[in-house]
Amino acid sequence: MNTENDLLAVGHTALDYIIQINEFPQPNSSTAINNMKTFYGGAAANVAVVSANLGLKSSLVSAVGGDFTGSEYHDLFNSLSIDIEDMIIVEDEKSPTAFVMTNAQNDQISYFYWGAAKYFKNSPVPKEMIKKARAVHLATGDPDFNRKCGETADKYDKLISFDPGQDLHMYSPEELEEVIKICNILFGNHHEIDRILDILDTDVRKLQKSGPGIVVKTRGKNGSTIYADAKIEIGANYVQTVDPTGAGDSYRAGFLRSYLKGEDLEFCGNFASAVASFVVEAEGCQTNIPTYDMALKRMKE
Repeated sequence: MNTENDLLAVGHTALDYIIQINEFPQPNSSTAINNMKTFYGGAAANVAVVSANLGLKSSLVSAVGGDFTGSEYHDLFNSLSIDIEDMIIVEDEKSPTAFVMTNAQNDQISYFYWGAAKYFKNSPVPKEMIKKARAVHLATGDPDFNRKCGETADKYDKLISFDPGQDLHMYSPEELEEVIKICNILFGNHHEIDRILDILDTDVRKLQKSGPGIVVKTRGKNGSTIYADAKIEIGANYVQTVDPTGAGDSYRAGFLRSYLKGEDLEFCGNFASAVASFVVEAEGCQTNIPTYDMALKRMKE
């Protein structure tokens, strides 16, 4: 069957309030905010937008509020030709909103208002969107909806990548195991991958045999590790970090862009690292997205 899209991202589209502080407050106290700005975000939307900038034909399924229709964010998706035909729009709700606080050590604490995303659970699976995509990326979002989308993608023999991210705590061990069993690539930072191994009482090699032949663990400024037939260590691109928010999503977009174009895993990791290095140089997840040529040039340098 001919496909029309390279990558379908499933999960959150959100507005991000990026807040810079010196240190996190203790309970029953407060701290001064040094800087606060509003940016476009949501893990699935970040992956769709970055991958579109890198040359993939992308599509997106999110649950958003009535405030999304006709907004500048809506216009951005259209300008990048991102297919949002099956977006779940809940007119009397607000779109999801994230409040991300970063301290002077680049540690983060996030608060997330689900808003319209509460309606993921009872929404129909976007079967037609899945059928016309080469790959489906399951990002942060409702575990049950992600599982059903993954099962449908598996039925149609699609490449499936999975990144539960900060919503990992919402998955029961059974739900987590079910999604991992059908995915081809599992993404997570070192905290998340270690937590998954702990929840499932397993190790990386056994985890691979249970489903994802490729496990990618990102470690921020310490690079990333790709577990496949062999273990591949990827170095980070050293740049001046302004805001680490969105680095993981941009890494995933860069990795999937390369993988879907047939590159080897070492190339995928190095290219992904280069893409992420641009994003952390500015505030916001979608502010400083490189083109494919820009990322390739930095990777080679």
